[in-house]
Amino acid sequence: MIVVDANLLIYSYDAKSTDHKKSAAWLEAALSGKEAVGLPWPCICAFVQVVTNRRLAGMRVALDAALGAVEEWLQSPNVQILVPGERHWSVFRRMVVEGQAPGALVSDAEIAALTIEYGGVLHTADRDFARFPGLRWVNPLNV
Repeated sequence: MIVVDANLLIYSYDAKSTDHKKSAAWLEAALSGKEAVGLPWPCICAFVQVVTNRRLAGMRVALDAALGAVEEWLQSPNVQILVPGERHWSVFRRMVVEGQAPGALVSDAEIAALTIEYGGVLHTADRDFARFPGLRWVNPLNV
């Protein structure tokens, strides 16, 4: 399963991002492919939060447009929302402790735990994910 981090969702949507073209092409290929694509719930929330926050740099849009983008992604037959399962607490706790992820890194530990729970490979442009033991991840923008 391809698990998509929020940064790739944001870059693919934000035409002002320097990574827009690569990210948009990669996301389009992933969403139209045959492999399962997982969107972690925290990444969906982060996408909506960032692209609608007018205080941040980049292309910002109305809430309806951001929600419409998410709905469009979810219409792809190979896409599913990733939510915590029965083992989530133990995996999450291990990511926080072994990944030494306090404070702002807790949200990354959450995404890492969801990726591991679903047996996926996280696709992200954030190198901070290297800290999490057992997490398989790749930066598709460097491929």
